[in-house]
Amino acid sequence: MSNKTCIIISGPTAVGKTAMAVALALKYKTSIISADSRQCYKELTIGVAKPSKEELALVHHYFINSHSIQDEITAAGFEKYSLKAVEEIFDNNDLAIMVGGTGLYIKAFCEGLDAIPPVDPSIREAIIQQYEEKGILWLQQELKEKDPNFFQAGEIQNPQRVMRALEVMQSTGHSILHYQKGDKVVRNFNIIKIGLTMPREMLYSRINLRVENMLEEGLIEEVKGLIPFKQLNALQTVGYSELFDYFDGNCTRETAIDAIKKNTRHYAKRQETWFRKDADIKSFNFATEEMLINYLDEKLKDLR
Repeated sequence: MSNKTCIIISGPTAVGKTAMAVALALKYKTSIISADSRQCYKELTIGVAKPSKEELALVHHYFINSHSIQDEITAAGFEKYSLKAVEEIFDNNDLAIMVGGTGLYIKAFCEGLDAIPPVDPSIREAIIQQYEEKGILWLQQELKEKDPNFFQAGEIQNPQRVMRALEVMQSTGHSILHYQKGDKVVRNFNIIKIGLTMPREMLYSRINLRVENMLEEGLIEEVKGLIPFKQLNALQTVGYSELFDYFDGNCTRETAIDAIKKNTRHYAKRQETWFRKDADIKSFNFATEEMLINYLDEKLKDLR
């Protein structure tokens, strides 16, 4: 059995994953791989709740500030990147830490991804045309009707992801999730999965407070500077798309802020749903550093 192990810290946004991962990385003297589909973009900082400069200085992070918003990042691309990163960490450490809330990225790292059959180009073109005419709400409603499971689990604020799910469903008759349930790849290292949880009412309060803190830190100015790039796929995301609507004159500032809070809460709920289905995750409610270290030390002892 391998003596190399990757500890994965998952959970919904604002539950405290970053601070816990940094504490564990310092304890075990290792590096962190981010499994967040937005923190990799160097142009985005406040709205994606990146680790602080102090945290980044304390522990080396992979997949933070590693790409540009001009780059197209996929789960398959993350799989390739993260496997290379973990091997680099294992050159000097027996332990690596991955942290994030993008469930599909964590799945790709742990199990690999299945090949999806080719999509009928005419279906793709029809969906794009409808989206351009009717907008994101139409896309979301179509997805909710045709693929409710992906609607619950996927990034429904991202039109590219929604269109991809719709075109796969219409071309193959199967949900895109169907092609993510095949034979699992067996990695040549151990994986320990931990999930951080807290009561939903408390989590939602933390989300609302985090949005207020982002505004104080300059979120509106950050988004304003990105207006020339607002059509890019990387910016079709919570915290940015709502403020683009405000700058376009489609809503008030207060309405946009309320929408960020609401959409972030909805995203957190979908994250919880995704991670709850993973039987390999050991969940900790109100986890402390000491609690996790005790658990991990026992698990690591069993693996030796």
